[in-house]
Amino acid sequence: MFNAIAKPFGVLLMLLYDFCSNYGIAVLLFAIIVKLIMLPFQMKSKRGMMQQQRLIPRQKELEKKHGANKVKYQQELTAMYKEEGVNPASGCLWGFLPLPIVIALYQAVRNPLTIMMGVGAELLAEGGAILTKLTELGFVPAAKATYDQIAQTQFISRPENIGIFQQISSNIRQIDYSFLGMDLGATPQWKVWNFTGLTDWMLFVIPVIAAILSFSQMMISQKMNPQVADPNNPAASTSKMMMFVGPLMSLYIGFIMPAALGLYWGIGALLDLLREVWLTKHYTKIIDAEDKVRNEARRIKEAELERKRAETERLKSENRTTVNPNTSKEKQKLAEKIEREARAAEYEKAHSDQKDAPEDPAREGNRRYARGRAYNPERFGEDGEEITDEQDADSGETDE
Repeated sequence: MFNAIAKPFGVLLMLLYDFCSNYGIAVLLFAIIVKLIMLPFQMKSKRGMMQQQRLIPRQKELEKKHGANKVKYQQELTAMYKEEGVNPASGCLWGFLPLPIVIALYQAVRNPLTIMMGVGAELLAEGGAILTKLTELGFVPAAKATYDQIAQTQFISRPENIGIFQQISSNIRQIDYSFLGMDLGATPQWKVWNFTGLTDWMLFVIPVIAAILSFSQMMISQKMNPQVADPNNPAASTSKMMMFVGPLMSLYIGFIMPAALGLYWGIGALLDLLREVWLTKHYTKIIDAEDKVRNEARRIKEAELERKRAETERLKSENRTTVNPNTSKEKQKLAEKIEREARAAEYEKAHSDQKDAPEDPAREGNRRYARGRAYNPERFGEDGEEITDEQDADSGETDE
């Protein structure tokens, strides 16, 4: 599967080598072409990341406002992203593209005969014509079987051998892996005490420079994006960790793969650094202008809502409000409840002076005639006997 994916990259690398006849320059041109192809996707990713970073303060406000209500928080967060036209996944979706490209290039570099030149795999298998001829001519396999085809290509490309193998397969090309005195088909060694010459040191420098450029690219990216560098930003710790993990992975890969991969990685890191600086400045201006327009539109909208609210309050004070026929039943019931409570409060205020009036003996709480209109609290005498109307009348005459 990986070979099928790597085939277009191998063909492109072979065409570039035929064009410039220099393996190192072919790798350089390959890196530039790949970065140009990926640029539109990376531009979209960069813009999405910058837009999302600018929403972090508002995101924190939503988190603080809704607290433990995660459902409401997610709903408000989704609505905010939709309103701002931000896709949360766009910032990282395209960040995974370089990985399959590096894997494809790795397959092309380590299999130059089958992927770059298109030589049939059966010719290199046990009993195949090319493998048989290599054995006859005294070819010694590479120490690492993983890179057998690189060693075979270098042996086939010798001036005294190239014609012989081109008679077996017309697809075979002559490839010179040398670049600035280095063998880009060799794997750099990190055991400096085993170095025997300047070439070993030059190969050693390739993964080191690639790691330094990768670290510089990530550091500059964080400095140019204050939201990422903010320690209160949840993504700050992840970004800080990746600033060290990425270069370390680059260093490790550079010492286990052919130098051509380390050269591509270093060139890619340098191009990414330049791209990061340019895109950050470019989209900072664009997003600032968009934010200015969006904030002005939000201000106008809020001012209009405030004007409508003030107008509604004025109409209510003048008792000139009307019910919107499109208002839902729930809102109508709520409005009626509020109106009833307001009328009750007004009535209570208007009749508050009656609280000082003599208490009606027939009243029971708020019920006016709970004891009956003829209720008399002094109907019983001191001895507990009921006083009749005649006795009451006589008592009144005696008092007179």
